[in-house]
Formats: sequence, C-alpha cells, structure tokens
Amino acid sequence: MDDLLVKGKFPRPVDPAVVERDWCRRGYSCHPFRDPPGRVWRDFVHATNELVTVRRGRLEVVIDGRSLIADEGDEVFIPRHATHTVRNISESETAWHFGYD
Repeated sequence: MDDLLVKGKFPRPVDPAVVERDWCRRGYSCHPFRDPPGRVWRDFVHATNELVTVRRGRLEVVIDGRSLIADEGDEVFIPRHATHTVRNISESETAWHFGYD
C-alpha cells in the first residue's frame, strides 16, 4: 500500500490549476474543498478511484485501516471500493482537492 501516497507530488505552494491539469490528463475530476480543524469524513466507499491532494494544511487519510499523513503537495490514491476516512489534523483550516476517475 506504499503506492497510495506520493510525497511532494505537487510543488509548494500548490497551484490548483496545476493539480486540475494533471488530474484531467489522467482522467480525474478535480474539486476544491475546505475543512475546519478536527473535521472528519468517516467510512466512505466509492465505486470509482479517488485522488486527494492537500493544498494547505494536513490530512490523515485512513484507507482500509491503514493511516497515511498527507502534507501540502502530497497526493493520496484511494482505490475504488476501499473504505476510507479523511480527517483534518491541522490546527487550522485545511484546503484540499479531491477527484474521481
């Protein structure tokens, strides 16, 4: 599962247009999102693959029980049908992008 997290995939500061172009080229949508500190999205399952990239802040992403920490510029791959939870572990708002293939 080490291939689920790509550290430093996008250079800092993360440019949303660069993320969107990259993901579009790879067949993914790209949607911005923001979460307050401590926000948790628990036990989601999708029929499609999902990508997550942190623009500002820090997220913990748990995929089928495996915890990954995503910092600014990191990309997380969540395989289809995987149970996953996303938690803002930053002390401030976290801005991030998600997309589906």
